[in-house]
Amino acid sequence: MASRRLLSLLLGVLGALCDREAYGIAVKTDNQHVTAKEFQEAMLSCKYSTGKGIIPRVEWKKLRNGDVSFVYYRDNLVGDLKGRAEMIDSSIRIRNVTRKDSASYRCEVSAPTERGQNVAEATVTLTVLVASAAPSCIVPSSAMSGTVVEMRCKENEGSPASEYKWYRNGVVLVENAGMGSDKKRNISYTMNKKTGTLLFNRVSKDDTGEYYCEASNGIGLPQKCSAKRMQVDDLNISGIIAAVVVVALVMALCGLGVFYAQKKGYFSKENSSQKKSSDYKYTPSEKDFRHTKSFVI
Repeated sequence: MASRRLLSLLLGVLGALCDREAYGIAVKTDNQHVTAKEFQEAMLSCKYSTGKGIIPRVEWKKLRNGDVSFVYYRDNLVGDLKGRAEMIDSSIRIRNVTRKDSASYRCEVSAPTERGQNVAEATVTLTVLVASAAPSCIVPSSAMSGTVVEMRCKENEGSPASEYKWYRNGVVLVENAGMGSDKKRNISYTMNKKTGTLLFNRVSKDDTGEYYCEASNGIGLPQKCSAKRMQVDDLNISGIIAAVVVVALVMALCGLGVFYAQKKGYFSKENSSQKKSSDYKYTPSEKDFRHTKSFVI
């Protein structure tokens, strides 16, 4: 009895191994993370092995921003890759890649078995490298000394995301200049190379100059915006005081004029004449009445 049980167990193990060889599917890729410059080519690798007698079905799907779409279906390239890609065995070679091709691609290999549909898959992530575009810069044309000023620089084309540098009068500004040596501590700005912002906590006349920003992500040449001039002026306290004094004198003179006119009775005479003219009422005479009557007859 024990020998029969051992024999049946061995036969079961051998049967399972034979079944795995007959119906098993294995899928792999040579490169899970593929990078390619825009307008060049990229290879999405997919290799599989199957058991004896299995005729598998190969499909490729594109996964981007939560959407899933076919790019290889029923032995044909479809969708975005139709006409600019080719199949090499079960791999895809894409010619003239664009930024829209950046996505995850899933190679699915399936085959029907006695136990149902057997599916194996491998995923390849494609990143298309795009050079930075010319950034847009916001630089105020003027500012008052001692005020807060923020300059902004941004471009949205580059992949990976760009980093930024600011220049004043052709000289690059140091990032985090508010920290470090004693010389740098006297500089009143801070710069963030990731976001492209240049912040002055308190601008001074020394900050006057022409500013421009440069964007770069390591792909192609750095790009920059047109230089713009910012003029910083000191607040003219003496001019403001002089203007306030002049306004106060004008108002005082106007008040004295009104007081003098009232004292001389100019406003009272005018009111009395208006009152006399308004108190006069026209009363028709008897002669006028008779004339009107005879005219009617």
